[in-house]
Amino acid sequence: MVVIHRCAWARNELSIPYHDAEWGVPVHDDRLLFEFLVLEGAQAGLSWDTILRKRARYREVFDNFEPKLVARYGQRKVNALLRDTGIVRNRLKIAAAISNAQAFLKALEEFGSFDAYIWQFTGGHPRVNAWRVHDRLPASTVESDAMSKDLKRRGFRFVGSTICYAFMQAVGMVNDHSTDCFRYAQLLR
Repeated sequence: MVVIHRCAWARNELSIPYHDAEWGVPVHDDRLLFEFLVLEGAQAGLSWDTILRKRARYREVFDNFEPKLVARYGQRKVNALLRDTGIVRNRLKIAAAISNAQAFLKALEEFGSFDAYIWQFTGGHPRVNAWRVHDRLPASTVESDAMSKDLKRRGFRFVGSTICYAFMQAVGMVNDHSTDCFRYAQLLR
């Protein structure tokens, strides 16, 4: 019997497939980067499993995270989102998703892509860490501090340093898989 070693947090029917296929894989698609930015902000104060359970519904009601569409949401759409039990019904987080879409579009204009903008915080390539156990992972880093500060300066909300670091982990800007996890070595290639 082959034993597959994963990061300790990947333990259930939601987190295992997410860990195995997505977490830490470098993302350069602007729409997907926007999706993760919104979802990481929605996760603030909640478990990531909660967001994974609601992710499909988020994609439905947030027009598959197309920033141009989300940026135009008005009060009628906000009211509908606040009634939707399939997402996190937090007025501030919903408002942040809309204003973040607007700020996202401005970053696209300035940098040509959000990818070009956001990856500058790690020099354009993933940072590779070598954690043996996940309880040693930092909640934030110098890079996530800089990202948070710059995003806020550009009008983004729900982008504190801890949220930015979780975003960086999710989109592969850092490889924080534990060194005994099968994904750690795979992502080094």
